[in-house]
Amino acid sequence: MLSNIKQPQQLQQDPPAGVSAAPTENNIMIWNAVIFGPHDTPFEDGTFKLTLEFTEEYPNKPPTVKFVSKMFHPNVYADGGICLDILQNRWSPTYDVAAILTSIQSLLDEPNPNSPANSLAAQLYQENRREYEKRVAAIVEQSWLNFQDEDEGEDMKKDT
Repeated sequence: MLSNIKQPQQLQQDPPAGVSAAPTENNIMIWNAVIFGPHDTPFEDGTFKLTLEFTEEYPNKPPTVKFVSKMFHPNVYADGGICLDILQNRWSPTYDVAAILTSIQSLLDEPNPNSPANSLAAQLYQENRREYEKRVAAIVEQSWLNFQDEDEGEDMKKDT
């Protein structure tokens, strides 16, 4: 159970490069996270928001992790869900929030186009890298605008 895990303090005292996360104010089972796009990748300078939703079965079952920020990536579904082995069939109770977020950060630059959640992104990644990177640049730019404009509770208004 989350209450006996020191992840929030550990993440705040010794955060891995480019990621951060903390529980929401009113629910320790729902966390907000931010991943910064990795250097020397099309995602560089992007600031992407995610949510992690834990169940009572954590750490035996992985949390549900979704991008809140708009994302164009072969392994990210339209709803923000992430197709990543450690969040599905390769989950281990040894993974903590930092490991999950750094794995997602790595996935940004190392997609698996053979297991696409977004077939257009996978196709462009494989067949037209310039167009793929152009689409990624657009969501990176949008991530700055969304990050500056959004206050708490504004997340729901993005898609309207």
